Amino acid sequence: MPRSHRRPSRLPAPSRRGFIAASSAVAAGYWIAPEVRAQESTSANEQIRFACIGIGGKGSSDSADAGRSGKVVAVADVDANQLKRAENAFKGAKAYADFRTMLEEMGKECDAVTVSTPDHVHVTAAAMAMGMGKHCFCQKPLTRAISEARMLGELAKSKKLATQMGNQGTASDSLRRAAAFIKSGALGPVQEVHVWTNRPVWPQGGGRPPEGNPPAHLSWDLWLGPAPARPYGNGYHPFAWRGFWDFGTGALGDMACHTFNMPFMALNLRDPSSVQAVTSGHNKETYPKWSMIDFEFPALGERAGLKMKWYDGGKLPDQGLFSVFGQGFRPANSGVLVIGEKDSLYAPGDYCDGQLKLKTNADLGSVQFEKSPGHFVEWVRAIKGGEPAKSNFPDYAGPLTETILLGNLAVWAAEAPDAPGKKIEWDPVKLVTKNAPEVEAFVRPTYRDGWKA
Repeated sequence: MPRSHRRPSRLPAPSRRGFIAASSAVAAGYWIAPEVRAQESTSANEQIRFACIGIGGKGSSDSADAGRSGKVVAVADVDANQLKRAENAFKGAKAYADFRTMLEEMGKECDAVTVSTPDHVHVTAAAMAMGMGKHCFCQKPLTRAISEARMLGELAKSKKLATQMGNQGTASDSLRRAAAFIKSGALGPVQEVHVWTNRPVWPQGGGRPPEGNPPAHLSWDLWLGPAPARPYGNGYHPFAWRGFWDFGTGALGDMACHTFNMPFMALNLRDPSSVQAVTSGHNKETYPKWSMIDFEFPALGERAGLKMKWYDGGKLPDQGLFSVFGQGFRPANSGVLVIGEKDSLYAPGDYCDGQLKLKTNADLGSVQFEKSPGHFVEWVRAIKGGEPAKSNFPDYAGPLTETILLGNLAVWAAEAPDAPGKKIEWDPVKLVTKNAPEVEAFVRPTYRDGWKA
């Protein structure tokens, strides 16, 4: 029988205040046992030993990537069916329902950890592993709350760890080429960015499912992890949790790490000064059926200030914006439009991997950009002492996640349908809103006892 039925051990629990203060968390050593220090980078000839947290869904491919890149020595998942599958896929790997127990028992036998859980568990799993000196790959969005992303970046830098977020389009030639083209100034000063997605493809805008009994193969309390306790209901596991405020980050959190990735890379779109949303309305249990969010970015370095607008749930930019590409031009159901003074660039699809189009029909083919050896390979290379992965926590994934999650503060404040919510003014240095204390729980959340580390 897999060890998934072991009773989880109790772990030391640092203070809740310590957890939510990013810089203080690192300075005080939360998740960092006194006897544990950051490991030296694995040499090029050593086999990397991976522990994989969450092996269903995207975790299936993440753990498979780990298996191709080294040896998977341990797996953790709250679903016993997934553990059974993984035990067949990774011969000799030890199986656990509780990743905390896995890290306690296998900490000295692994070098790196993948985290592919629902969003609300990312920070607890990643921070505990990194505190033990483990290199970390974490699925997107990096975290569910803004301060958590900042804290993980600071922890990675403090411990000198190789990190990467799972927004795989970051490594694609098409995305990097488009970003380099914009960076070159070919569009002129950028004035507007529009980003849209066909998500959600899960239920949103409703309430909780009826209370029921969890299936025998699911450890419901472990699935809840740091989230507030609630009864099980059909509709959370394994996918629709994305639509609930307590567990996921909605369409914006799910897809903007992909669809917003190219303009973020091109224009360094971090630290917005304000966000404001219009939505279909919501009951603060699930995200709305649709939302449109305005981000304002002040000037940064040589980049002028600009505006970005996000659309989900079937909403699209005004059709007139696409008239520059020809009469009757229709955009795909997800994509990016970057409008500059000299030219405009349209990139269809979630990953900027469709046919790029320019108003002037200029040639993008000659632009120079750094090619990636492959997304997961970038992380493995960094573990072995190479350069950091592009989407590492401190320099890229953390700031990208902070920007994206700021939009959900505006969505929370826009609970009335079809009416602009409060314009949230943001201080990116202090990680505080200047005018909206009611959204603090999505900046600095609290956690259930036993899940603070």
